[in-house]
Amino acid sequence: MSFELPELTYAYDSLAPYMSAETLEFHHDKHHKAYVDNGNKLLAGSGLEGKSLEDVVRGSFGKNAGLFNNSGQHYNHIHFWNWMKPNGGGDTLPASLEKAISADIGSFDEFRGKFIEAGTTQFGSGWCWLAVKSGKLEIMKTPNGENPLVHGATPILGCDVWEHSYYIDYRNRRPDYLAAFVDHLINWEYVEEMYRKATA
Repeated sequence: MSFELPELTYAYDSLAPYMSAETLEFHHDKHHKAYVDNGNKLLAGSGLEGKSLEDVVRGSFGKNAGLFNNSGQHYNHIHFWNWMKPNGGGDTLPASLEKAISADIGSFDEFRGKFIEAGTTQFGSGWCWLAVKSGKLEIMKTPNGENPLVHGATPILGCDVWEHSYYIDYRNRRPDYLAAFVDHLINWEYVEEMYRKATA
């Protein structure tokens, strides 16, 4: 399989003021496209052609850094666009997801605090995650393009804390960006869909 840049399901300006059209256009059309283009070049001759994207990410980890970085970021961004929606976020979650967060993390407020803290304390570029590991929800963080797939877990929510994701809108105020993501952007229905698949 070759990597393809997915179309956004919402307009560039539809996440404003929490994520500007300029940020979204550069992030999707330039950064994500570069991961797709570079990933396709590196996939050729890697021995992982024809594998699922998840298998390419896992199979290249620790063995083919270039392919891993680009395939990992491609995987992360495919879901990142779907983890956001206009008028999203907040503490009104699908019941099954709310129950799981309460059981495994403590409460929505605890989730919010720990998720923002994970993203704020990820040194340099990386991601913060809500992931399923051994049937339980966990907050995780990873450097660069790494994701929970290579740590025995399945991500169901992630936030990109590379500077290109927020610097135009928030400058160095990463905690404010993370708070806006949780409070105003998360597509909880997509998170629940991934949770159901991860725990099926």
